[in-house]
Formats: sequence, structure tokens, C-alpha cells
Amino acid sequence: MSATGHEAPAAGAGRAAGRGVLFAACVSALVVNANTSAVTILLPAISEDVGAPIDVLQWAVTGYMLVGAAVIVTSGALGDVFGRRRIFLGGLVLFVLSCALIALSSGAAGVIGGRMIQGAAGSTILACGMSLLSVGSSGTGQMRAITLWGAASAVGAAVGPLVGGVLVGTTGWQGLFWIDAAIAAACIPVTLAGVAESRDPDRPRSIDVLGTVLVAVALVPLVLALSEGGGWGWASAPTIGCLVLSVLGGAGFAAAERRATAPLVDLRLLRNRVLIGSTLAILLVAGIINALMYLLSLYFQDPAGFGMTALEAGLATLPAAAAMIAVTPLITPLAVRIGPRQAVALGFALAVAGAGVMILVTADWSYATFVIPLMVLSVGLGFANGPASSASTSAVSADEVGQASGISNMARYVGGSLAVAAASTVFTAVSDSHATAGEPAADALAAGLAGAALLLTLLSAAGVALAVLMGRHRGDPAGAVQLAAAAAATSHTIPTRPVATPGGAPA
Repeated sequence: MSATGHEAPAAGAGRAAGRGVLFAACVSALVVNANTSAVTILLPAISEDVGAPIDVLQWAVTGYMLVGAAVIVTSGALGDVFGRRRIFLGGLVLFVLSCALIALSSGAAGVIGGRMIQGAAGSTILACGMSLLSVGSSGTGQMRAITLWGAASAVGAAVGPLVGGVLVGTTGWQGLFWIDAAIAAACIPVTLAGVAESRDPDRPRSIDVLGTVLVAVALVPLVLALSEGGGWGWASAPTIGCLVLSVLGGAGFAAAERRATAPLVDLRLLRNRVLIGSTLAILLVAGIINALMYLLSLYFQDPAGFGMTALEAGLATLPAAAAMIAVTPLITPLAVRIGPRQAVALGFALAVAGAGVMILVTADWSYATFVIPLMVLSVGLGFANGPASSASTSAVSADEVGQASGISNMARYVGGSLAVAAASTVFTAVSDSHATAGEPAADALAAGLAGAALLLTLLSAAGVALAVLMGRHRGDPAGAVQLAAAAAATSHTIPTRPVATPGGAPA
């Protein structure tokens, strides 16, 4: 996503983004993020309708993220070479088609396959939408456009579970995908009529296809091992084979990036201590958030748990989402005052406390007992996520911002896929073990959630430890774009300094 390439002239010489590109980029970002966060709420309803177990439909979540991780940087490169508007339109069309495929599916294969296609579409829309905003504006106008884009992304991620719950009870789970398809389709004529085409004439025309494939080769076997290792046996040939293949894929990716003309990841950036620390923090935050929402959706809706409807479960997640949004105005000023490293460490420490309390969950817990630890966990993740996302781009030179944001956004997808797979395995394995031992279904389910909460606690503790990697780094002063970036950081890293793109649209 080299749309964030070089420093602009003076910020005061601002060019506002056109209404067409603002509408298309912001509305599509809202829809993609709402769709992503809503799907976990829909899983029980989809499971009942298509007759597939939840642990199979878990791939509707992890598959989406796996493909997104492989495609998000590549789609930005394709836009630079072949036209950002063209690739953005391709993402919209693919998103519409994937929504239709999922809504029309009568089996797990169609839902999972459609979601994997949607992972490619969603990451393309986010990457190229941000690029179009960057080239369609400059200076203060660009910062205003990016602020709106960040706000739209944050709102979409927050309201997705609630919208999904409402639609399950009114239109059926398919309604979410039909409505999302209609909104995405409405963005197509707006983009054709109101968005100028742009390319980067200075970028090599080479696309790192091999790197994209090797990302998948490294991640898919790893997620498969995490998902199925409990059933196969952790020392079984299939599990070990998947892990070996994943290691070989990772090694091949590193070798391929050293030789690529235009690599997905400039390995020289991995010498940047702040970038590495912040990227790992982003990976952990994304993993914990996605795993938490997955676990809560299952527990809240399970008859042995609270037996909530999808709407009730969506409402039940609102305190966590509201807490994360509410602390956003405090995150950036605090990070500037104490430093991003300290803010990230503080955030993960709060997450340890919140997740640690959930280790104690029993079948006797009411929903009210969950609220405070969930809010503490969400506030902690918010404090860690915003400064880490900001540091990942502000700690590099202006011409490296695109690469740095690409790395952090890829990490976000990787963290989500790995943590959901691992948490699902722990949840299922512990629940099944207790059920086999003759415990009541409610007790077995609570034990599974407690086991998964232990995993989230350990991941949060790792976040506290890795904050040391970030070294000393001072964040940018608090402003509207910094606040929007912090709010949107659960789904995307956005630049907080005016940038200009070679080959951008003319003023």
C-alpha cells in the first residue's frame, strides 16, 4: 500500500477529498468492518441452518483472516500498478458476489468458501480505499478525510454484532449479507462517477505473487494444526507435518522477499525495534479481541450458557465495545505523556487483569458478573492498540510508512486467525473433557471458557513483556486524526501525518 509514500508539502496547502471518494471509501469501510465483527454473532444461527458444527464453521472466521493476511499488501501493490480505482472496484464486485454466495449457501462449504473470498474482497476494499483517499487529497484535507475513514471503520466494527443480532431475528442470518451486498453495490456507480483513477508510475510493475502464496503456505497449515491438533493428537504425523510445512513456508517467504523486485515486506524494516514491538502488540491485540468475541458469542448463545438470542448476545457485547470507544479520547494524550511503550504495557496489564478474572468463571456466573472484567479487558486492549498502531508508522521514515502500515495490517489478520483457532481448540477440548467426565453441560461449558480465558491471559502477559521491544519512542501530539486512528486501530492502521503518493490524482 504505497499510497502512503512521501511527505506532502506544507500541511496548510490542503486539498480536500471529493465527495465521491469520501462516500465510496468510508461507506465501504463501514460495511466491511461491520460485516467482519457481526459474523461471530451469526455462527450459532448458521450452524443450526446448514447443519454444520461450530468448530467447522470456525473456518468462516479464520479463513477470512488467513486470506486477508495474504492479500492486503498485494491488493495495494496491484492498485499502484494497474490503477487504484480499478482494483477497488474489483474488491467491491468480489464482496458483492461473496455475500450472495454465502447467503445462498445451504452447507458449510459455501459459507466458508464465501467467507474466504470475502477476506480477499474486504482487505482489498480497505487497502485501496485508503489509497484513494490519500491520492485524492493532501495536507489538512487529507487528514480530515482519513479521520472520517477511521471513524467509519470504528463505528462499523462496534455496531456489527448488534446489527447482526437484529437481522438474525428479523430477516434470518442471510439478511446481513444481502444488505451488505446492496450497500457495497451502491458504492460501485459512485466510484465510477466520482473517483479519479491513479497509479504509481515510479513503482516497479512486478507483483510479489510468490510472497503472497508463501504467506498462505506458512499460515494455513499452522491454523490447521491449531484447529485440529487436539483431535489428531499434538504429536501425531498430521500435526507435526502441518507445523513443518508452516516453518518451511515461513523460511521460503523470507528467502523470496530478499530476492523480490517489489517485496510484500521489506525485511530491512524488521531491524526497527519500535516497528517490531508495535507490530507484535497489534498481532496480540487483534488475536485477543477476535478470540474474545468468538468465545462470548458461543457462550452467551449456548443453551447450556445463557441461551441468549443473537440480538441479546449482540447487546451483551456492547459494554465491551463501548468501553473501548470511550477510552479513545484518553489513549493518545496518555501515550504522548508517558510514551507508547508504557501505554502498551499498561494496556496489556489491564487486559491480564480482565482476562485473569474470567479464568474463575463458573456456571453460576450471571451476565452481570461478566461486565466488569470484560470492560477492563476491552479498555486495556484499547490502550495497547492505539499507541502500538500509531508507533508502527511514526517510527519509520516518510517513504517507509506504506510498508510499515502494510506489515501491521497483515499482522492484524494473522493474529486474529491464529488466536481464534487456538482459543476454539482450547474451548472445545476442555468442554468435551469435562463433559466426558460426567459433569453437567453448564459446568463443562464454563470450564471451556475458563480454559480459553487462561490462554487470553497468557497472550496479554506476553504483550506486557514485548513492550520492552518498543524502546523509547515519543508519539505525535493528540489531534482528531490521532483519535480516529486509535478508534480504528482494531481493524486497520491509518497514517496520522499528511502524505502524498507518486502518480496521484491531480488537484
